[in-house]
Amino acid sequence: MSEPYEIVAAPFTLWLAPVGTAFPAIDATPSGDWKKVGTSGDRSVNEDGVTVAHSQTVNAVRSAGSTGPRKAFRPEEDQVVSLTLLDISLEQYAIALNNNAVTTTAAGVGTAGHKALKLYRGVQVATHALLARGVASAYGDGWTAQYEIPVCFQSGDPELVYTKGEPAGLALEFTTLEDNDAVTPDMRFGRLLMQHAIALEE
Repeated sequence: MSEPYEIVAAPFTLWLAPVGTAFPAIDATPSGDWKKVGTSGDRSVNEDGVTVAHSQTVNAVRSAGSTGPRKAFRPEEDQVVSLTLLDISLEQYAIALNNNAVTTTAAGVGTAGHKALKLYRGVQVATHALLARGVASAYGDGWTAQYEIPVCFQSGDPELVYTKGEPAGLALEFTTLEDNDAVTPDMRFGRLLMQHAIALEE
């Protein structure tokens, strides 16, 4: 009897890249413009893990001569990836603040070196391509699953709490935007891939 591979329990790691960046193959390490969310990937995420939410609004149409709905329309749908990042290095904090640049001032005689992140986000909203990956295939142990989201923006409202004995966390949410360059309408929010076999040898 085969194992129930479809039952999955695994953490995910996120990467961000400029919109239009090609997604890596499911068995390839993200590289180039792909930047990891969290200095240590899934080890920088709190124990609640990564949530992928698919929400919708559906209007059920009823007629005068029936009690049950006869047709349904979907006027709205959303896709949100969220996590709490236990990493407040400025390079990661910048994700929450519209990708504002981090500047570095070197130490001088009598002055400490420091890094700075501007807190104002302004009118324009930064967008990203997002890759979410884990060892979470429903088709075999040790195989990869990955969400490929072509366009999204950081929509969360992090509230950092600095207190004794508890780590400060950045609550991030990445809301999907429709991809205007999608090959087909059902690809506007991207796709989910799950590995089902290993690569063939040459």
